[in-house]
Amino acid sequence: MPLSEHEQRMLEQIESALYAEDPKFASSVKRRRLGRSSGRRRLQAAAIFVVGLVMLVGGLIVDISIGGFPIVSLLGFLVMFGAGLFALWGGGSSEATASTPRGGKKQSGPAGSGSKRKLSERMEERFNRRFEQE
Repeated sequence: MPLSEHEQRMLEQIESALYAEDPKFASSVKRRRLGRSSGRRRLQAAAIFVVGLVMLVGGLIVDISIGGFPIVSLLGFLVMFGAGLFALWGGGSSEATASTPRGGKKQSGPAGSGSKRKLSERMEERFNRRFEQE
């Protein structure tokens, strides 16, 4: 279900308030989104995972071991683990990571604990106003 215009405006206000209060945190969160990989990246990760699975099972069949430990199976597991990380983190995203909100306004001064408290109070007031309007 899509958001209403009012909800979209509220979300944009929250986003711009986050950028204004702590732009470093906001940009780092935007860069580290999980689950935002493309279909091609997921297909590549699935193929790598299957290769790792084949190595894992094949390592037991081939029985190449160092000190009694099946080394090919260990490498297969590491390949599978790497494929999972590859699918989750999808490095090299093309999104721009801006350090200012969309409006282009920049807040001067440090963002201390007092300003964080003010942000939560403002957001709570906006939330309450939203339900009073309906």
